[in-house]
Amino acid sequence: MVISVRIQIMIIDKTVVDCTICMESLCGPSGYKGPGVGGISRAESVGRLSQCGHQYHLQCLVAMYNNGNKDGSLQCPTCKTIYGVKTGNQPPGKMEYHVIPHSLPGHPDCKTIRIIYNIPPGIQGPEHPNPGKPFTARGFPRHCYLPDSEKGRLVLKLLLVAWDRRLIFSVGTSSTTGETDTVIWNEVHHKTEFGSNLTGHGYPDSGHLDNVLEELRAQGITEEECLRD
Repeated sequence: MVISVRIQIMIIDKTVVDCTICMESLCGPSGYKGPGVGGISRAESVGRLSQCGHQYHLQCLVAMYNNGNKDGSLQCPTCKTIYGVKTGNQPPGKMEYHVIPHSLPGHPDCKTIRIIYNIPPGIQGPEHPNPGKPFTARGFPRHCYLPDSEKGRLVLKLLLVAWDRRLIFSVGTSSTTGETDTVIWNEVHHKTEFGSNLTGHGYPDSGHLDNVLEELRAQGITEEECLRD
């Protein structure tokens, strides 16, 4: 089974704990009512994720994968460890950046990295909520800011990876306007206000860079991964 290779699921002995996907005991069958997986009966299939060690019915893991992006990755429901390479459904667009000779509040000793995201409106693909229906793209191009410091440049490097994996934006419902079928941010916060922090989307914010690194880690994008590359 291809998915078992990609996410390294191993078949193990049953335990007395519950599967937190279907909330049924691992001693019994999966709560998922679909067909068997790889010739293994529902009553016999228990899997342990190889890195974090959390255990689930194998059928529950396969059903969770099949209900997701089907991008070759799977995220542990318990600890959020990602197996494989997670990708999103960000529409096509362009990400550019350059350095400007001005400092951000709270970062007086360095210049500023300005990121420019531009995504045009278009038609939703099969990975989006309403395939074939138009989506809007409000507020583009969007300008975002990072200090041109060592940590700021690291965040930029990881954001470039996130962009390539289509994880910066998504198509959904705007939490601010309620508009549906529109381009929205996808759980990686950016600073869009330059020179002040009147709206909470600017500087100074001493924890911002560390928070973004954690948000990127939750998407499977880490400093360690970039160092290996």
